[in-house]
Amino acid sequence: MSAPHAAGDAGSRGPLDVSRAGTVVLDADGTVVGWSPAARRLLGHEPRDVLGRPVDALVVNGDDDADTAHGEEGGGTAKSPPAAGTAVADLLTPDPPDTAPVRRRVLRMRHRDGRVVRVAAATLALSPAGTGPARLLAVADAEEAEQWEALQSMLRGLATQSPVGLAIYDTDLRVVWTNAALYREMGTMEYTGLGPDEMVTDGEILSDRYPPTLAETMRQVMATGEPVIGLHYRGRPPFDPGRDHVWSCSYYWLRDAAGSSLGVCEETTDVTDRYQAQQRLDLLVRAGGQVGATLDMARTARELSEVTVPRFADAVTVDLLEAVLDGDQPAVGAEAGDVIRVWSPHGGAAALDRPEDRRRIDYPPDSPQARSLASGRSVHERPEAADTADGTDGQPRARLAVPLRAEGATLGVVTFERQRRRDPFDAGELAVADELVARTAVSIDNARRYTREHTAALMLQHSLLPRNLPELSGVDLAYRYLPADNKAGVGGDWFDVIPLSGTRVGLVVGDVVGHGLRAAATMGRLRTSVRALARLDFAPDELLARLDDLVTQAANEGGAVDGHTMPYDEAQDASCLYAVYDPVTGRCAMASAGHHAPALVDPATGAVTFPDLPAGPALGLGGLPFETVELSLPEGSVLALFTDGLVQSRERGLDEQLDRLGSVLTEHRRPLDALCDRAVAALLPGSVDDDVALLLVRTHTLGRDQVAGWELTADPEAVSFARAVATKKVGEWGLEELSFTTELVVSELVTNAVRYASSGPVQLRLIRDRTLICEVSDSGHTSPNLRRARSDDEGGRGLFLVARMTQQWGTRYTPTGKTIWAEQPLTPQELDLDAWDDDL
Repeated sequence: MSAPHAAGDAGSRGPLDVSRAGTVVLDADGTVVGWSPAARRLLGHEPRDVLGRPVDALVVNGDDDADTAHGEEGGGTAKSPPAAGTAVADLLTPDPPDTAPVRRRVLRMRHRDGRVVRVAAATLALSPAGTGPARLLAVADAEEAEQWEALQSMLRGLATQSPVGLAIYDTDLRVVWTNAALYREMGTMEYTGLGPDEMVTDGEILSDRYPPTLAETMRQVMATGEPVIGLHYRGRPPFDPGRDHVWSCSYYWLRDAAGSSLGVCEETTDVTDRYQAQQRLDLLVRAGGQVGATLDMARTARELSEVTVPRFADAVTVDLLEAVLDGDQPAVGAEAGDVIRVWSPHGGAAALDRPEDRRRIDYPPDSPQARSLASGRSVHERPEAADTADGTDGQPRARLAVPLRAEGATLGVVTFERQRRRDPFDAGELAVADELVARTAVSIDNARRYTREHTAALMLQHSLLPRNLPELSGVDLAYRYLPADNKAGVGGDWFDVIPLSGTRVGLVVGDVVGHGLRAAATMGRLRTSVRALARLDFAPDELLARLDDLVTQAANEGGAVDGHTMPYDEAQDASCLYAVYDPVTGRCAMASAGHHAPALVDPATGAVTFPDLPAGPALGLGGLPFETVELSLPEGSVLALFTDGLVQSRERGLDEQLDRLGSVLTEHRRPLDALCDRAVAALLPGSVDDDVALLLVRTHTLGRDQVAGWELTADPEAVSFARAVATKKVGEWGLEELSFTTELVVSELVTNAVRYASSGPVQLRLIRDRTLICEVSDSGHTSPNLRRARSDDEGGRGLFLVARMTQQWGTRYTPTGKTIWAEQPLTPQELDLDAWDDDL
């Protein structure tokens, strides 16, 4: 191994030490007595042509461009070319003792073929007295000599003045030469014989593009001949062992003229400040694209950790005030004990939905987190100040607590920790941490506002949805309602079960376009309208037509209010399915306003079908009329009404989802609640992107012993017959206590029917269910009105008596006329006769 040159020494070789230099031996008189092969190659003369001849004979004239250094040594550059002999004599004249031992001139000498060649000549040796037996004259091509000296000058400059660190490694990858800049970068002179990975501690290559170590990188350069440019290498140099430095390194293969490998040249520049600035900028850019992508606080905290670990910190902890998690504006001066752990390096994202699952953190008053929350400013704890707070192992570490602040309020605190890297956060990193947390605070505050609105919309929606399904003899019911769990917020899906007269039941499912408070309010408006219209016993197509008119009217009434344009009404484009099931007949009538047809399960075979239901237009669009389809449902049939959130999926098509629903419903003998759970699990295995409403209905029919009917003539004599058969049937049902009121109700209703019916028979029907229902139907379309008779009126009290003696009463219209009905509780109610006297 060759010894390394000292820093700043480019080599002590002479200025004509090039491969084509030749030697001319002269005697004391300047006669050529020796002619080397190299001199022959340069000038073409054979030794026999020049030996014994004075060297002046080969010189054409003096030096046209005398060497500047010689001019300085001689007191200035000659103004005119000297004669040939003068030039050679000056070159061979002994120098004074205090001058350099080597003199140099550029001469013009004649080549054997007659050409004139510029030659760099220098005296290499002289006898002490100048009269020795021989003088040695070195000659070389002038251009090669100039290039050599330029190269030597460049090397001397790189060795002493270049700011770039240079090192040369031999083929064993050991240092043989370094320049002064590298010494300054490393702070030591002890690098002779070291390998590339031994010059710093904890060194690592920062890019996966290269082999894992510098030694392997250099071997790759020598093997392929391809240079490596701009490799970033991080480590700790001897002069600064407490701080990481980053160097930009480049490697070039060194070889001689024959192509043999000499080693590798390394070029290094300390780019620590520039690299850190770029890394911080990249960190902020990545944070801008990754942090706060959703309106979820725990996920935002996780995204902050993913961006900053491990390049900026070894661990990140995020704590938020509990009021923020609930969507409230945090109070001024909130104590550290009010914080909830949202993200920790070991536990990940915390469960935040239920208050009882939240992990509360009580920081000591002198902890950096408590001080940061109290002051609203960052608190930096250097490694030497760290202790065992928060259950740590007590090892020195750097901690930085930064408050999450938005609009002047403190939302929580973010703690950055360095355990693997013990160096504290510098001023630039403190500024980056403040910027990162400020951006995160904006996302957290947006999530807080969304949480507040989402909670309000969810509360409104739940308050408008059915709280408890009614208990009905004609149907068994089960439902599932799942609000969307994505950033779109609460939607407008809804359902309803409406008890109707004659033990019938109205079934409703609908979907409002949009999300948020307005969608929830629109849903409530539509549900209220449907319930009101259903109470009027409209047929499904008629009900949807009336509902469509209400939506269109509301849209037409929109406009500017106080100079502000009213927003779009989400009721437009809303869909709705309305069905009426009659357990007496086992018939179900339904109509759709742009909604999916329900799924129907045959109780005998388990086959699932989707009825061919005409798809009417969505509400508010107008156009095609709505059509009612009537189906006969056997006992035990299952009807599934649902919104599109159940069957629409990003991963699967609509047909596949409907097939999945059908597969679940084939298990229709399961309890309806279990069937609901299986449907949701099969069709919605992941997150719920849209609101989902699912209503399952198992149908029943009333027994023959629960229904009795008679057809009466439109004759006053039919009234007494009606009273008699009704009283008898009530007795057969064991409801003798209801005989009096039943007789009175039947008498009044049949009398009205006989009196006001235009033509046709009168029908009487009694139904024993959860109540005793009396129905009288006729062909008339005039509905009786309940009114208060004056004290001197002889009539007009019939319907008033019916209303006071029954639980409820009403009128419904049929294609052939109308039906007046009244319901009595099976347990007789005591009558307040005093109140009757006042009313009468």
